[in-house]
Amino acid sequence: MSRFRRGGKAPDPLSGFRAPKEQEPAVPHGLIKAARKSGQLNLSARGLTDVPVSVWRINVDTPPEAHQNVDFGGSDRWWEQTDLTKLILASNKLQLLSEDISLLPALVVLDIHDNQIVSLPCAIKELTNLQKLNISHNKIKQLPKELQHLQNLKSLLLQHNQLEELPDSIGHLSILEELDVSNNCLRSISSSVGQLTGLVKFNLSSNKLTALPTEIGKMKNLKQLDCTSNLLENVPASVAGMESLEQLYLRQNKLTYLPELPFLTKLKELHVGNNQIQTLGPEHLQNLSSLSVLELRYNKLKVLPEEISLLNGLERLDLSNNDLGSLPCTLGSLPNLKSLQLEGNPLRGIRRDILNKGTQELLKYLKGRVQVPDVKTQEDENSTATAMTLPSESVVNTHAIVTLKTLEYWIVEMKDSVCDVNLGFNKISSISLNLCMLLKLTHIDMRNNVLTSLPSEMEAMTRLQSVILSFNRFKHFPDVLYRIPTLETILISSNQIGSIDPTQLIKMTKLSTLDLQNNDLLQIPPALGNCESLRALHLEGNPFRNPRAAILAKGTVAVLEYLRSRIPT
Repeated sequence: MSRFRRGGKAPDPLSGFRAPKEQEPAVPHGLIKAARKSGQLNLSARGLTDVPVSVWRINVDTPPEAHQNVDFGGSDRWWEQTDLTKLILASNKLQLLSEDISLLPALVVLDIHDNQIVSLPCAIKELTNLQKLNISHNKIKQLPKELQHLQNLKSLLLQHNQLEELPDSIGHLSILEELDVSNNCLRSISSSVGQLTGLVKFNLSSNKLTALPTEIGKMKNLKQLDCTSNLLENVPASVAGMESLEQLYLRQNKLTYLPELPFLTKLKELHVGNNQIQTLGPEHLQNLSSLSVLELRYNKLKVLPEEISLLNGLERLDLSNNDLGSLPCTLGSLPNLKSLQLEGNPLRGIRRDILNKGTQELLKYLKGRVQVPDVKTQEDENSTATAMTLPSESVVNTHAIVTLKTLEYWIVEMKDSVCDVNLGFNKISSISLNLCMLLKLTHIDMRNNVLTSLPSEMEAMTRLQSVILSFNRFKHFPDVLYRIPTLETILISSNQIGSIDPTQLIKMTKLSTLDLQNNDLLQIPPALGNCESLRALHLEGNPFRNPRAAILAKGTVAVLEYLRSRIPT
């Protein structure tokens, strides 16, 4: 009987004589060799618990192939090396970085995100060429003061760590453009951040901040500020001076009122949902001329001011889950509004079936309920109008008047100098013939009045380049405009125009912009496609079936091409 049980494994007769298997290196030599030539080394997701010494010494030690190949005429030119400029160590199991990192002074990008790193080495200060440092998704509680020596740093990503404060020295990173400290444990922000005047993006979301430093207003180049999910009860007034700001996120805080933002003329998005805001006044809206997104969901608003109509560029308005009982009719006059969210409000006076039809039908309903003021009565009341003094320049900008009577004498006197007239947001029902005497006029703005027609005498304005007639009472496209060949821009949206004459528009060879949004056009004549000078044609918000919305969304060139394809041959 065999000494070994059946099925058992026989002993290896050479056991003890074999050389132990060499453990494969964590970083293949081929990667190191390639990195010496490219200057880039990607070691992400390799399960590393330590960075091999060969990585830190990649540009210090003589490569192994130098000992094997001393032929300088060979194709493998090992002596030609490039300093390592990009090192990616992301998604490993690193807890510390060696002080040997100082041996890589040429690094421009260092990415160590998604590890278990608890602190940074002091030697980080030697990386003076570093422009991007990503240490997000680690366990760092404190930043070393040596970070201030990274004077070329442009992007510093610190999100998802355990930071409780930012050092004052962070203000020394003078050319920093992007700083992300979201999802940490910050309770306050050092006033030194005000020294980061080159910052473009600043993310403070998901921390425990109760206030922002006043010095934050010194960031004149900041375009995006995200303070979502904090404990803010107010916003410093200095934020109003951040004149480059385009996106402001204040969601999920404890705000009870909105700050006034008089100088944020470039602001495109304002997100203040999930707060406790109770009032929204004209002072909050009047200067936000570029705003396209306003998000106010989950607040306590009871009234929406009529001045919401000042936000002409607004495309998305979210008012869901507030306490609104009614909507101002002026909401219907917003020419670009595409999305209006109202769910969760106790609205009265608007039938549910209208609300269910969607944004455009609701806006049309509201627009139809705008009351035209009794102009004659108001003229009588203002018959004793006081004289006004016009500026001695070539621009006339006057509001809050009912007729042009109080301007007529001054218009005659200034007919040889005035080139720009702004009479928008009044209650003017007709244009004085004296206005037609301004033969040097190039721009006229008559938006938001109660005009129904234009005098034929306007064709004498042979220098007129642009005319704005939006939000009036025109039912027909004014014929006189066809007879002003110098016109380049006609904005006549939000009226009741039912048709246009393409044969006349084709003759206007300088016309480049035509805005007919939110009118009553039942069809768009295919011949309009032959208006070769048009660069911007806006037709949204009309009841025609063709062109369909999908074609309109492609822009002017696609619309004109579609129209030309419909011309009978």
